Amino acid sequence: MIKISKYGPVTRFDLARNLIGRGRYWTTAYLLGSIMIDTGCAHTSLELQSALSDNQVSLIVNTHTHEDHIGANSIFQRQYPSSDIRAHPEALKILEDPRRNQPLQLYRQLFWGWPEASSATALSDGEWIETNQFRLQVIFTPGHSPDHLCLYEPNHCWLFTGDLFVGGKDRALRQGYDIWGVIESLKKVAALPINCLFPGSARVRSEPAVELAAKITYLEDLGAKVIDLHQRGFSVHEIARLTCGGPMLVEVITLGHFSRQHLIRSYLA
Repeated sequence: MIKISKYGPVTRFDLARNLIGRGRYWTTAYLLGSIMIDTGCAHTSLELQSALSDNQVSLIVNTHTHEDHIGANSIFQRQYPSSDIRAHPEALKILEDPRRNQPLQLYRQLFWGWPEASSATALSDGEWIETNQFRLQVIFTPGHSPDHLCLYEPNHCWLFTGDLFVGGKDRALRQGYDIWGVIESLKKVAALPINCLFPGSARVRSEPAVELAAKITYLEDLGAKVIDLHQRGFSVHEIARLTCGGPMLVEVITLGHFSRQHLIRSYLA
């Protein structure tokens, strides 16, 4: 499934696999001039390709290499042979062979699918990507993944956050995330003048400073509670229940790969 919306010169593509008549676990890609920011998941790659049939894509930038953000890389690389894919240096190995270098649990295969291999060149922290219309600064923002980056357009004060910021109050985390890294990366981008925040899923934010500050405060306050309970001798499972509530549906769907306990362990790591 695909939904297309416009925010001035930014085209947003919300993408999800159709399961039982509904889109499940949406992800988002953006087109800015001839620059594609992320490419959705493998299950929606042909739909995205069709939607972009009249647009020339000269450059793809991946915010990170999770399968719901790189799924159409290979299709665009074949469709636009002169186009380039750029990503964090730590992303290149995964992009070369996602099946070997980023195994997927069953729920990830079901909702997003296996990406095909693609070749990319490495970006540097602080590097500028420039076209006739736009300038995007690369900002390394590890935490959600080691290879995560954001893109900042200073003339319009736009920030493309990938999955660094998607809103809400986190009560669970996927195995392998670094919650303290997320907090530091959020602080890094929150220091920028931002008028509009374009996340890798969830709604576009028109008051990003307020929402970024609230997110940072929530995560830091939660971390303080977790550490206090740990120092008082509570177990990970007890801390998870006291700070994040009871069992969650996402824990069942992911067979525990995404859980309250992983969030608590990340705070304590």
